[in-house]
Amino acid sequence: MTVQTLIVLDLLTGVVATMAWLGAGASAAARRAGPALALFGLAVVSSLIRVGVALALIPAGWWFVQEKVTLTLPLLVLAGLAAGVLAGPRLVRVVRGRAGSSSGPAIVVPLLGAGYAAGAGVVVTMLFGYPATWSTALVTVALVAVAVLVTWRIVSAPVPGLRAVSAATLAVGLLGAGPAFVPDGSTDTGGGPSEGAQAGGHVHHAQPVTALRGPSTPAAEGTVRRFTLTARTATITLSSGRRVAAWTFDGRVPGPPITANQGDLIEVRLRNADITPGVTLHWHGYDVASGEDGVPGLTQEAVRPGGEFLYRFRADQAGTYWYHTHEVSDRGVKMGLYGMLVVTPRGAVKEGADLTLPVHTFAGTAVIGDHDQPFQQQVAPGTPVRLRLVNTDNTPHRFTLGGTPYRLAAIDGRDLNGPGELGRTSLRLPAGSRYDLVFAMPAAGAVLRVDDRAGSLRLSPDGSSGPAPTEDTSTWPEFDPTTYGTPAATPFDARSRFDRRFTLVLDQGLALSAGRPLYAHTVNGHAFPSIPTQIVREGDLVHVTVVNRGRETHPWHLHGHTVLVLARDGRATTGSPLWLDTFDVQPGEVWQVAFRAGNRGVWMNHCHNLAHADQGMALHLAYEGVTTAFHGAHGG
Repeated sequence: MTVQTLIVLDLLTGVVATMAWLGAGASAAARRAGPALALFGLAVVSSLIRVGVALALIPAGWWFVQEKVTLTLPLLVLAGLAAGVLAGPRLVRVVRGRAGSSSGPAIVVPLLGAGYAAGAGVVVTMLFGYPATWSTALVTVALVAVAVLVTWRIVSAPVPGLRAVSAATLAVGLLGAGPAFVPDGSTDTGGGPSEGAQAGGHVHHAQPVTALRGPSTPAAEGTVRRFTLTARTATITLSSGRRVAAWTFDGRVPGPPITANQGDLIEVRLRNADITPGVTLHWHGYDVASGEDGVPGLTQEAVRPGGEFLYRFRADQAGTYWYHTHEVSDRGVKMGLYGMLVVTPRGAVKEGADLTLPVHTFAGTAVIGDHDQPFQQQVAPGTPVRLRLVNTDNTPHRFTLGGTPYRLAAIDGRDLNGPGELGRTSLRLPAGSRYDLVFAMPAAGAVLRVDDRAGSLRLSPDGSSGPAPTEDTSTWPEFDPTTYGTPAATPFDARSRFDRRFTLVLDQGLALSAGRPLYAHTVNGHAFPSIPTQIVREGDLVHVTVVNRGRETHPWHLHGHTVLVLARDGRATTGSPLWLDTFDVQPGEVWQVAFRAGNRGVWMNHCHNLAHADQGMALHLAYEGVTTAFHGAHGG
């Protein structure tokens, strides 16, 4: 049974136990002893199952069971034992006719009390999650106790002093809530030395992020490639003729492609015609200098209507990348402010068919480029083909390629070592990620499907569509990138000595964001901008554990750095070294990745489901000594 299944089962059994305990108490109060006894049995069984599920979750990691082991299950077990000892025997005697009514407080109160305890467990998991604190524990226990005391007051004769006891209990709980509003430290050093510590002269003088800009000259044999992009509102026409209101670069979606050879200098002048919220350019997956990263409020101000900003960086990384706005990015990217960035290795001979295929959703329809209907591409048999698949959406897409074997040559712009032949395999492409597929064009043609749509792209020798493919690809097994390809040496691995170790536990619950309470997507129980900034020093080897104990997938993306995947769910990678800029952390998964801190700056570290980032799942990674003059409150 998977961790994701256990998480769902834990919540399900918690809800069933809550309803059963409360139902037993309500039935007893209504003097329906038979149904009360039956529900009592269901409550006991479901509570025991929930305890068993929690025990089964322990091997997956402390993150998944912390609030259960330390708070909610002990509370449920104690309340359940009380109900079993106090109410159970009495209820049996009533059913057998050996006692009078089941509506007495000795039966009703323990049953309802167990229901309050079971419900508290579900509420704590759903609203507070990880980590459970002393504050959470005091408030939870106090509220359950007050609920029990009030129930006792309602179903029995007045008890002297009960009101005072209830008030005192509630006061203790509310006092315990105080620490929840005390802000944590503003930084997380990951176990490394803090700023100002003496460590061989590694501490730099303060340096503004605006001073960390790209080079002004290309590499030897490179050239300068200049582009101008103007952001403006426009109505675009998709291949079907459907017209869509969009935010565009130069009136196009996707925006104009930016292409270069490795070593060229890229200069892009961004202008904003009429995008009211503002616009920037972030180079997704490209390790530019921090001042070129395009994060408003952190590395620059957003470009307002009538303004402009010049980006400059050297095209040192060959591969498939993309660019998009980072100002109100959830809305901006969704509306169309994105485009492709492709860098070709210097000296590479361009031959064959090279297709860049960004997938985006407009009005519920997945669109490839500007094609919202199946389309064709003519390719001569035997021609080398490269399909560059780019997911510009917030959620993953499923790709299948039928009609030919192929190799997955690169992921996130980085070539894989010894990629083997694939066929009849589905490719789950995370939000923000890229897959490069290569093959020789078969004489019978090939079909690329997106989310199992028949014939999304048909490659044929004569450019004709031919008969509609009928093969069912929905049952094809899913590709596992952690086992694909051939192992090779890496500059560090899981056995290396790490200078910093960070853990990011992704969840959803109540949190404070800029002093405001909201139901947020959280990291370690906090929401942006209240998540401590991760602090590193140049040259540090950094280990990051990313845990998803929530119910949604989180594609994790660190700006300015490429991470090496060490393990997923405790299993080390066995294929090609896997260097990624975005990786999908599905519910219940634990990823361990690492990177060398070699790109000074202040960086976003966030979920690339941009709606989640906008709702709190974002933080900063900063190098010691680097400062920003901007407000620094950019999340989405």
